[in-house]
Amino acid sequence: MGVAFCLNSANVDRDIRARSIAVVERKVAVMADEIKNVFISHIHEDDAGLNDLKELAAKHGLEVRDSSITSEKPNTAKDPEYIKQGVLAPQIEWASTLVVYISPETKDSEWVHWEIEYAHKLGKRIIGVWERGDNECEVPEALDRYGDALVGWSGESIVDAISGKSNDWRDRRGELRGSRPIKRYQC
Repeated sequence: MGVAFCLNSANVDRDIRARSIAVVERKVAVMADEIKNVFISHIHEDDAGLNDLKELAAKHGLEVRDSSITSEKPNTAKDPEYIKQGVLAPQIEWASTLVVYISPETKDSEWVHWEIEYAHKLGKRIIGVWERGDNECEVPEALDRYGDALVGWSGESIVDAISGKSNDWRDRRGELRGSRPIKRYQC
């Protein structure tokens, strides 16, 4: 009887270990495959869409840590130069990628334009993401000039663009847009 108990106990221990390993493996699989620090350039009227963007990326395996200024984390400074150099610049420097949230009013924002220009000077990856919906609009001029990718409201496309796996330039429906000039670098 004692020997049988020991054998059963060993089997139970193995079963418990195997189940514990399976639980840990499932938890790891549920966690984001990747984490990226980003700055989401946007107009404040679009604040509500930023959480949707981050949730969509998370559903596709990318945790987005966002350093942008929103109504939840407001900037109370008044001096435009201080805002650029003391508030926005450090946030953009921290991020590996600048994501431009594109809505009809984005193209006219001087702040969005400055953020794109600054990210370009730092050599950051710059991508545009069309806001959810069917409002066709123009992209900011600086994004058109310096953007690495432009994608529609698709989790997989957003994740691929942020991660550098895609440099596609697409309209908001996901269709490829016209050809773009190839970036050339001096050696």
